[in-house]
Amino acid sequence: MGQRRILVAEDQTNDAFILERAFNRTGSKATLHFVRDGQEAIDYLEGQDEFSDRDTYPLPTLLLLDLKMPRLNGFDVLEWVRRQKTLRRLLVVVFSSSEEIGDINRAYDLGANSYMVKPNDFDELLKLAEELGRYWLLRNKCPEFVLKA
Repeated sequence: MGQRRILVAEDQTNDAFILERAFNRTGSKATLHFVRDGQEAIDYLEGQDEFSDRDTYPLPTLLLLDLKMPRLNGFDVLEWVRRQKTLRRLLVVVFSSSEEIGDINRAYDLGANSYMVKPNDFDELLKLAEELGRYWLLRNKCPEFVLKA
């Protein structure tokens, strides 16, 4: 198993902090990179602008994607990822505060691998993030995808 890397697209600083803390507690030794909005997520995945150095900003094993973000939302990012020949197998977990069935259905229709609702309680959010890390990074077998520089 190679190095596991997570790109976290999350505009809420507190949620990003909790996620980082939770993943550190899983023992998965995953590397997390954070972006603040949908456009930054796409720039990161394309290796554009500040993200052009792949040693510093390597392609992720998993994209943890919030839906409600500035500039481009999570749906826009998910749709873009699934259109990219070299990224279409990238694991994408939507991690959103929305429980709307329309949002859930749309995420799956666009190719999300999973949809998780963020709980409001700090301890429950921490527990859910730890479970997410254990499953997607330790137990799940990742698909292979070919990346062209």
